[in-house]
Amino acid sequence: MLWTIISFLFCTSAVGVIVYLMTRRDNLSGSDEYFLGGRQLTAWVIAGSLILTNLSTEHLIGLNGDAFNHTVAVMAWETTAALAMVLTALYFLPRYLKRGLTTIPQFLGERFDNTTATIATFLFLFSYVIAILPVVLLFGASGLESLFSVSENLGIGRSGAMWVIIWLVGTIGSLYAIFGGLRAVALSDTINGVGFLAIGLLIPVLGLLAIGNGDIGAGLSELYTEEQPKFDITGDEPGSFLPFSVLFTGMVINQIFFWCANQSIMQRALGAKNLKEGQKGVLIAAGFKLLGPLIIVLPGVIAFHMFKNELSPDQSMLAYPTLVKAVLPPALQGLFAAVMVGAVLSTFNSVLNSSATLFSKNVYETLINKSATPKQIVRSGRICSIILAIGAMTIAPMIDTSGSVYNYLQTINATFFGPMLAVILAGYMTKWASAAAAKTGLIVGPILFYLLVFAYGDAVQSNLKSVLGLEHDIHFLHFLAAVFLVTLLILWLVSKIAPAKTVYRAEHSNDVDLTPWRFAKPVSILIAIITIGTYIMLAQ
Repeated sequence: MLWTIISFLFCTSAVGVIVYLMTRRDNLSGSDEYFLGGRQLTAWVIAGSLILTNLSTEHLIGLNGDAFNHTVAVMAWETTAALAMVLTALYFLPRYLKRGLTTIPQFLGERFDNTTATIATFLFLFSYVIAILPVVLLFGASGLESLFSVSENLGIGRSGAMWVIIWLVGTIGSLYAIFGGLRAVALSDTINGVGFLAIGLLIPVLGLLAIGNGDIGAGLSELYTEEQPKFDITGDEPGSFLPFSVLFTGMVINQIFFWCANQSIMQRALGAKNLKEGQKGVLIAAGFKLLGPLIIVLPGVIAFHMFKNELSPDQSMLAYPTLVKAVLPPALQGLFAAVMVGAVLSTFNSVLNSSATLFSKNVYETLINKSATPKQIVRSGRICSIILAIGAMTIAPMIDTSGSVYNYLQTINATFFGPMLAVILAGYMTKWASAAAAKTGLIVGPILFYLLVFAYGDAVQSNLKSVLGLEHDIHFLHFLAAVFLVTLLILWLVSKIAPAKTVYRAEHSNDVDLTPWRFAKPVSILIAIITIGTYIMLAQ
């Protein structure tokens, strides 16, 4: 245990020291420097930050837990993301950089009005503080407690240990975001990303070696033979946890919004030094996404094979930590703990930095202090980060972990994703969408999804099953697609009743070079072929 603690502290401290040495001379007095890294981020930094902003312990523990209970169909959250990232690189990013955007709501403010931008900003912030931030902390704390028996070593109860870990990790993550700015966040993401991928790929390798008694090929053969139903990527059994049909409805909406219009993701690409580096970074990250199932789904199947008689379905959150404890040599457990904490820190501080950007640029500078100096704008972002961090650290221990917490995260996100994507697409692709319509869609859409899925979910499901003759509940991603379409209809109807008073004309910025990466299209085609090929290969 002593060497575990020493290696953990050494690795965690080393990342902090390296980032400090690389950023200590950065000028963070300007908003572009603080929020966008001075628009100087290169491809590999963008790729590393994109991956670690997205991948964290909610994937390691949550998705592996879902694979333990269900099938590899849950890998759709990863594989289909690569296709959405292709769309980002080829369509959305060139348009964002051409307009010199700092935030996604900034576009809505230019296209519609400031009130629309403000509503979108608060929807982003609300979803971050009740979903992403606390869930990331919860999974990180759960993993560390399961692996290292923190409660036992400290002589306190498990809930007390969870509070301690959540507040400790959350505080450290806040320091990166509050004092370091986007460049420090992106650099720490990249460094942690190397460790995450290395140790993440090591766990399934060691698991297969354990199954095959030292022969990885034999282990894979035994796993596939004995657990073949687990490898059905379609997940199309009755009442599926993630039915294949959602890939053509709500999953499309979810992935396009998350990877093409979500501030916490797009901010890394918006900080690119030019379009070429931005496209290259996004597509490199898409390539790594295709490796994601090996790290965040396959270990769950391995854990099922090894521990299905020891862990019950409601203990799925213990599946990945149990596997790690069984196969990882003690000498590497400290490194693994550092990687886990690094993954939590990367997602947490990235989302905090994006939250600060949203508040400072779309609320403070626009509504509170229109004559604010760059230093005041940065300070307002830091205050916002502190408030959101405290809120997330308070909410995290209260989340119910009896079901799929990863599903909880995605369902909360879906409340906002469909309506916001509908408004953004209408803004980009039509001239008829009006400001009144945009505001109506942003307000009515989330309320409608909440009523259908949360407030009256049981009654809605019961009535729909009766009317449609179904035996099982309709997946929430189908509701996401339905609300997206209804929001588009609302946009059209309200625009007819209260049409736009002027025709929007986009203003172009010369902040970055917009010369595209010459390999962007061939690499995009290759990513699409691999994604589709994966489904064909694993379909049963």
